[in-house]
Amino acid sequence: MSLILNIETSTKNCSVALSNQDNIVDVLEYAGAGYSHAEKLHVFIEQILSDNDISLQDLAAISVSKGPGSYTGLRIGVSTAKALAYALQIPLISVSTLMHLGYKIKEKAYIIPMIDARRMEVYSMVLDKNHKTIRDIQAEIIDKTSFREFLDKEKVYFLGDAVPKIKEVINHPNAVFTDYLYPSAKEMAKFSYEKFLAKDFEDVAYFEPFYLKDFIAVKKR
Repeated sequence: MSLILNIETSTKNCSVALSNQDNIVDVLEYAGAGYSHAEKLHVFIEQILSDNDISLQDLAAISVSKGPGSYTGLRIGVSTAKALAYALQIPLISVSTLMHLGYKIKEKAYIIPMIDARRMEVYSMVLDKNHKTIRDIQAEIIDKTSFREFLDKEKVYFLGDAVPKIKEVINHPNAVFTDYLYPSAKEMAKFSYEKFLAKDFEDVAYFEPFYLKDFIAVKKR
């Protein structure tokens, strides 16, 4: 067995999945109104191992969603993954948040996973019908002309927690806005196992989340 613990905390969804090779064994997740990762992540990890009669020592690797996404959420997920990998002396694997979010869509069309940033800004990438990268991850301000070069060719599936705001701006017959708002650890299994086989591991001492942009603190009113 190649048991991998997958951790996803880049958005409001606190998600943990246990996979054997690229097959999902079990998933625990919660997407509340706020960010509850600090309270729920370790509880979910303990519960998913206990429910499946598996110990930490049975794990072959730890996989974590590396971003972009919430600064605080990513810090919690990555610090937990690094601590487990170091303590257990097993590999640490990172998976692109937008890449595995896009894997939710199986339609033969363009796929644009996106994560909400501030105001009308989003973090997004563009995938083809085979989930290959056409345009890499970038931060961008959305307006009515955004993604027109893809929309004018064929259907485009938009997904992620930025969808509610962008569908008020983008009006095109080829635009399909899905209900898949949050990335989940269950889509990470394929990517984490591929990296496990390729021995594509992170350096536990130096690995940091992919924030894409610097953190800006906002004072509460």
